[in-house]
Amino acid sequence: MSGPRTVVVRNPRSGDGKRTRLAREMAVARGWEVLDSESGDDTVELAAEAAERADAVVACGGDGTLNGTLTGVLEAGKLDEVSLGVIPAGTGNDFADNVGIRGVEHAFEVIGSGDTRALDIGMANGRPFLNSCVGGLTADASAKTTPARKRRLGVLAYVLTTMSLSRGFEGLKLRVSVGPDRDPVWTGDALMLLIGNGRRFPGERMRQANMEDGLVNVVIIEDVPRLDYFSTGAADKLLRRNATHLTRVKTSHLHVVHEGAPVQFSLDGEMIDGTELTVDSQPGAMEFFVGPSYDPNPEEWGTTPVRRTE
Repeated sequence: MSGPRTVVVRNPRSGDGKRTRLAREMAVARGWEVLDSESGDDTVELAAEAAERADAVVACGGDGTLNGTLTGVLEAGKLDEVSLGVIPAGTGNDFADNVGIRGVEHAFEVIGSGDTRALDIGMANGRPFLNSCVGGLTADASAKTTPARKRRLGVLAYVLTTMSLSRGFEGLKLRVSVGPDRDPVWTGDALMLLIGNGRRFPGERMRQANMEDGLVNVVIIEDVPRLDYFSTGAADKLLRRNATHLTRVKTSHLHVVHEGAPVQFSLDGEMIDGTELTVDSQPGAMEFFVGPSYDPNPEEWGTTPVRRTE
């Protein structure tokens, strides 16, 4: 009797290239099929193709590659038939860290163990995300950070781009509502809108995000015109847990309207734009390979008052 069939969708340009090359060698040695993508669209197509014949589809790259792989499996209609794994080889590897995968070699151990959990995924305007959907200053920085800069500087590339954009950023005029009845919770000028499924945000004490509660974590950061973003301690002032300009909500459904021209939102680093955003949590939507340190019941999110809606 043959074992489960595993197909790796690899972005050979992720990170510095060393980890993707190592991953290919290790996958071939195990008899796994490796498909190399040439672009984001190619990743989606290859993942959809792989999902038609595989028991496990594994994304090798960063969070963007993982998002494209998930999108492909979703488009193939195989969310409930295929397990999804990740080999962290990109600039950002937030999801791998959240599910207890610490590197390339460890990823192969985790996938080989066969241990999976049914995790939530987020849907934003009909497109999936695993880590986060963000708008505002951080989304603009994500869109304008070039692949070459990411390869050269790693995560620092995002920080430097954010700093370069912050002085001229005018904020987003948002109306935010939650729940099936779209109860209004916030209106105003936002510096950032952070929506997390599998990602922690600053000001939270948890070791990992909760990906099994059927809710997304929402942080609205009001525009603070008097704050010098380049000053010492600016990030602490902006994101401290008891800051009065932070609004936190946990909800299964979120609706956002931007009063103005279409704006960009970053889904795990992949960009969409529009004047309205509808986000839903899909509880336990797919089986994911998780490491032994993954905690299905992490401690309560944050320490400041959080509004909950189902």
